[in-house]
Amino acid sequence: MERINVLRGKTVGLDTAPLIYFIEENPAYIEIVRFFFEAMDRGDFIVVTSTVTLLEVLVHPLRSNNRELATEYRDILLNSRLMTLEVSNAIAEQAAQLRATHNIRTPDAIQIRAFGTYISL
Repeated sequence: MERINVLRGKTVGLDTAPLIYFIEENPAYIEIVRFFFEAMDRGDFIVVTSTVTLLEVLVHPLRSNNRELATEYRDILLNSRLMTLEVSNAIAEQAAQLRATHNIRTPDAIQIRAFGTYISL
């Protein structure tokens, strides 16, 4: 897939939705996310996310008492090539600045700062 090939050798920030699509095999997105995670597993690129993703993906499984799904999410976030970064005080302050300047939602602002990239709006 050409979309995946352009990522080769780069560091990619992963938001919550693609992980949900992959784990829960969303038919609309499974093909592209499967290629993405296979390429990640091969080491074609580095993928980072933050503990915000862990928080977000666990809500539904915990609410529905689906321990198996919660474990699957924990495993990929904490025991794979995917790097899950903790939200530090510095990231929180930078995210607050993004929110103040661009009115970005809190989870998105945290993810953007955890990935180390500002966006221009």
